[in-house]
Amino acid sequence: MSGVAQEAAERAEQVTVGATFRQAPLAAKTLLVGVFVNRLGGFLNIFLVLFLASRGYSTGQAAFALGVYGSGAIVGVFFGGALATRLGARNASVISMASASVLMAAMIHLPSYGLVLVAVALVSLVGQLYRPASATLLSDLTPADRQVMIFAMYRFGINLGATVAPLLGFALFNLGDQSYTLVFWCEALIALVYAVIAWRTLPPRSAQPKPEVDSEAAEGAPSRGGYAAMMRDRRYVLYLVAMLLYAMVYAQYLSTLPLDVKARGVAVLWYTLAVSLNGFIVICFELILTKVTQAWPHRLTISLTLVLLSAGVALYGLPLGPAVILLGTLIWSLGEIIGGPAAMAYPGIAGPPGLKAHYIGGFQFIWSLGAAVGPVVGGWLFIHLGHQVWPVFAAGSLAATILVLAAVPGRTPATE
Repeated sequence: MSGVAQEAAERAEQVTVGATFRQAPLAAKTLLVGVFVNRLGGFLNIFLVLFLASRGYSTGQAAFALGVYGSGAIVGVFFGGALATRLGARNASVISMASASVLMAAMIHLPSYGLVLVAVALVSLVGQLYRPASATLLSDLTPADRQVMIFAMYRFGINLGATVAPLLGFALFNLGDQSYTLVFWCEALIALVYAVIAWRTLPPRSAQPKPEVDSEAAEGAPSRGGYAAMMRDRRYVLYLVAMLLYAMVYAQYLSTLPLDVKARGVAVLWYTLAVSLNGFIVICFELILTKVTQAWPHRLTISLTLVLLSAGVALYGLPLGPAVILLGTLIWSLGEIIGGPAAMAYPGIAGPPGLKAHYIGGFQFIWSLGAAVGPVVGGWLFIHLGHQVWPVFAAGSLAATILVLAAVPGRTPATE
């Protein structure tokens, strides 16, 4: 390591979680707290099927509504990138949260399945509009050498909120005499409160800082033109394809793995423990490890994530039992905490001025698409290949690794 690179690494190691949060501007703190609050109120996708079943709708109708919710979320993320550029992060966030609040409160009073479907599609769409806006502003407000740490904190808020949300929703369900009225009204209130906080604390569009940019990552990329211009950045397109494969393979632990556990006759307890192990590792250790890995090149950390994901899912291909399930999950979970923050931070670093929101929106769209398509593809492969499906997923993650090596520059601002 050169003297300059070593000095940069030493500086990065001094960027602790506490120092990053304390020194962040109020708007950045609002975004970090806001993503936690938003995920904390994310009851709809958790309780939607149960809510519709309680209203007398069939299992097929409930499943279709859940698919509509997922589709609306994907579309919302896509349009959120453009909305953030046109309106600014504050306006986009306020429109997103205020609209979601009204729709959530209205949903429990809608008299027909068709109206409920429309409300589900709209609330999932508008509820995701804020994501590219908030991530873009967070990137703009953060110095280059703290991008990975700030996005590790962003991920921490997402994961912690997603962990607590089911427990809070269940508590509200019981407080409301096993009715979903209090659940939906509470989610509407949470969204409205965040809309007010965003309006009061986030800077207007004219006051938002100009983004810093990694000139090597964005070399040859234009600064105007929306998603069409982003697609002309060939290196970044390779990165998006890699992230699509990553998301599809990552999703298999929630879809194909439980199918295989059931087919092999393994006790469901071990699958449950594996899922809990992943959540425990990410929440407890990702921020701590990021203090070290934030100084590493993005190419290295993201590639390590994908290699370890490949190794973990390949291990599932051994005769399935408790040790295989837990060890495989441990391996790819370690990979996730090594490069997950860098993978999320990289779009903001790669995006040139005027296109950062589109680069971030494109990444979030691709990730959401992979998470939605992955279980479908995995289920189809499992039907045809059975337990032999895991080497296919491992190969997919290795292919993503090769794409990342080709797409991501060898240096980052933190290592310059």
